[in-house]
Amino acid sequence: MRATRAMVIVLSLALIPSACGAPPGVGNSAVAGALDQQARSIGMLAIGANGAVASVDGFATAVGLEVLMDGGNAIDAAIAVGFALAVTHPAAGNIGGGGFMTIYLAEEDRYTTLDFRERAPLGATADMYLGEDGRPVRGLNYRGWLAPGVPGTVAGFELAHQTYGHLPWERLVEPAVRLADEGILLTPYLAGSLASVAESFEPFPASKKAFLKSDGTPHASGDLLRQPDLAWSLRQIMREGAAAFYTGAVAERLAAAMSENGGLITMEDLAAYEAKERDPVRGTYRGYEIISMPPPSSGGTILVEMLNILETFDMSQYEASDPAAIHLLIEAMRQGYLDRATYLGDADFVDVPIDRLTSKEYAHQVAAGIEPTRARRSAALGAEILEAPESTETTHYSVVDVWGNVVSTTYTIESGFGSRAMAAGTGFLLNNEMSDFNAWPGVTDERGYIGTKPNLIAPGKRMLSSMTPTIVAKDGKPVLVVGSPGGKTIINTVLRVIVNVVDFGLPLPDAVREPRVHHQWMPDSVRLEATSAADTIAALRGLGHDASGRGLQGDAHCIFIYPDGARLAVADPRRSGAAGAY
Repeated sequence: MRATRAMVIVLSLALIPSACGAPPGVGNSAVAGALDQQARSIGMLAIGANGAVASVDGFATAVGLEVLMDGGNAIDAAIAVGFALAVTHPAAGNIGGGGFMTIYLAEEDRYTTLDFRERAPLGATADMYLGEDGRPVRGLNYRGWLAPGVPGTVAGFELAHQTYGHLPWERLVEPAVRLADEGILLTPYLAGSLASVAESFEPFPASKKAFLKSDGTPHASGDLLRQPDLAWSLRQIMREGAAAFYTGAVAERLAAAMSENGGLITMEDLAAYEAKERDPVRGTYRGYEIISMPPPSSGGTILVEMLNILETFDMSQYEASDPAAIHLLIEAMRQGYLDRATYLGDADFVDVPIDRLTSKEYAHQVAAGIEPTRARRSAALGAEILEAPESTETTHYSVVDVWGNVVSTTYTIESGFGSRAMAAGTGFLLNNEMSDFNAWPGVTDERGYIGTKPNLIAPGKRMLSSMTPTIVAKDGKPVLVVGSPGGKTIINTVLRVIVNVVDFGLPLPDAVREPRVHHQWMPDSVRLEATSAADTIAALRGLGHDASGRGLQGDAHCIFIYPDGARLAVADPRRSGAAGAY
């Protein structure tokens, strides 16, 4: 793509030092007024005076940007991006899964969240994945027709549109219909992703038809991928709204496939599904406000808890890569994920002590037991619940519009390409979110099995999630939109980005690029990204951590809003993301 004036400004932005009055470490834009009102850019970084979108996919980012430029608000754009990703990012983009939105409504000066997490079918039971020996049957809740929960994405998008949207529904779904119908050219990333799972589609004829060549071999980069069955489903949704998916023609095809293949989702399950608006979880961190998702996401509660713990320490004395700082992050994570395992679940079914877990008093109690020079032992901390992996394929996108409305969206079908199952004629993969329940009641061990009661399977219950779509505010107004995929690593990725900006003073592109770290209480080990320095890993081992470096963590597509109104969109370089602004 030819460099535009906006892109040139952005590429030098990280070099601008912080100015008096600007949020720490993010620089002072001073460019919003200078930008041509019609200037537009799409790349890894983009800045504009009006609207911005950051997502994992260039097609989807372009769709969202066009909606904003056509007069749509951030909610409209988020819906359009979500439907587009169902076509262009089938590993996680979906209409067969679910997720969450955290929203700021500028005109009302109000924050809210939308919960469209999947639900367990009405025929589900707590022991449905156990064999005759009383142990989980390997893979039963990860692949195939017993793995999906009742999808929530379409209902969630319709709730968002009916409550807060501006443009007609058809305008928001139509780009996805067109992409599915006319086809997309496969990027090397998407072609490689599909090829890597081609064999797993073998038991699922509809999935093979959708994503492989007629001879069953994978497509290559540059091939045109058309998805006519998905176009049909999206067209029904465009014309009839969510009713098509939950009581109409799409529902009939889905329920029929479930019945034929021994699945549990019925027409009754689909008709009973309901997305919900919920009050966000809120906290503060060094003068900033944190607004994030409540249960059934654990993300907001545990993020606020971990930030509260870190707030008791002077993190500003460290640099982002300092092992002493990473040690404190790990200890906050250890406590947060212990509490996640102990208390978190669907608040419509269980009593979750959110107020206590997110209180400053509780954080001070925890922090008093953290030693700056020695790792704690997870087994000793959680002995009372020890009695005897959430996937990395989710996707996050962020949107800001010209009026100042903000949407942080994370949604998923759980594992990459979900359950692999697809109902004939529908064109969309079904999730395997039932794997996010605690499948082995009563068994919590040092290998990472969690069997605590709050997240056991029950009919109609929403499985616990780590998705953490978050807005960070200063003086009541949003300054940072952040989230990530990554299963249980999600909360820690969001934590890292926020701490990088607030404590370590990093410009947002650097805050996103900085190597990440993950600890989830059990197993008692620390995973750092492969880009982490060897001496950092060695220093953490010297403090008593079982630390290793491997792989990558998360995919945080973020937006920063400057005091002068400029919107800086940053695509995470870990994948083929795209940031757009105008």
